[in-house]
Amino acid sequence: MLLIPIALHLQWTYIISLFIDDPPPSPFAPMLFISHPTPSPTDDPNDPHYRKGYLDIVFVAYYVIFFSFLRQSVILYLCRPFAQHFGIHKEAKLARFGEQGYAVFCAIIASLWGMHVMSQLPTWWYRTDAFWTDYPHWQMKADLKRYYLVQAAFWCQQFVVLVLGLEKPRKDYYEFVVHHFVTLWLIGWSYIFNLTYIGNAVYLSMDIPEIGLAFCSILNYLQLERTKVSCFVVFIGIWAYFRHYLNIAILWSIYSEFNLIPEASKRWAPEDGVWMVWWMKWQIFTPLFLLHSLNIFWFYLILRVLYRALTKVKITDIRSDDEDEGDNNGDENEKED
Repeated sequence: MLLIPIALHLQWTYIISLFIDDPPPSPFAPMLFISHPTPSPTDDPNDPHYRKGYLDIVFVAYYVIFFSFLRQSVILYLCRPFAQHFGIHKEAKLARFGEQGYAVFCAIIASLWGMHVMSQLPTWWYRTDAFWTDYPHWQMKADLKRYYLVQAAFWCQQFVVLVLGLEKPRKDYYEFVVHHFVTLWLIGWSYIFNLTYIGNAVYLSMDIPEIGLAFCSILNYLQLERTKVSCFVVFIGIWAYFRHYLNIAILWSIYSEFNLIPEASKRWAPEDGVWMVWWMKWQIFTPLFLLHSLNIFWFYLILRVLYRALTKVKITDIRSDDEDEGDNNGDENEKED
């Protein structure tokens, strides 16, 4: 199923052109590639720009399917054999190990890609005033649009996995549902209202700590105690910087720097790509504040794990759900969280 659009696009591009001198554009291209090009403000052919449009929905839908296949492939063919090689054989632990391995895999790619995108923008490194100057940013660099929509597809697919129960629920299941819902809220509104600069900054502040969180969980399953503790301490610093300090900086920018938007852009004019009426300030602030509140909740859990480590209590996966309790003939060393 995943390869059908690719095959049809290649046939349209290379076979139909043999019979038609000037064939129309491939109807399958919007599924595979970003659409809606617009003239570059720099008139540089090597610097293409794009606007948003309805074909973006087709692109996101296809990549939701792509991530479904990618997730299963990484879990079954990479993570599962790796875990079994290191002595993990319980199905529950294999499933959790696969989920965390997939999280590390995606978060590393997303973080590197997000930093590359931000390096091309005036917002590097978290220069918050650039979120608002020259608004509306309705023209997007090709890499920014591609990155934004692929991220949207990833989170849509993760939300589907969550609500359909394709993963065994954890203790913080409801908080996780709220997190995914708020994330999709932020993605959708920021894209519609030309706030992709802020969106890129938020994506990056979430993705980089996710690497450490999932990697520490993997070390926990592998029972690499000393390495796990060292990585966990480093992870806490990374989490605090990205998910709290930088997110507070973004929230403060929304609250205090919103007035940097040119007055001419503070109106409701969809035909010009301008939507930034006064109440939009709170439409942006509210979901990001909710997301930060969830991060505070998770930071509390992280600090609780740190306390247990310092008091010689076994470090566990903070998102565990006791899935292994009762296994292995009453083994007393099962996870506590």
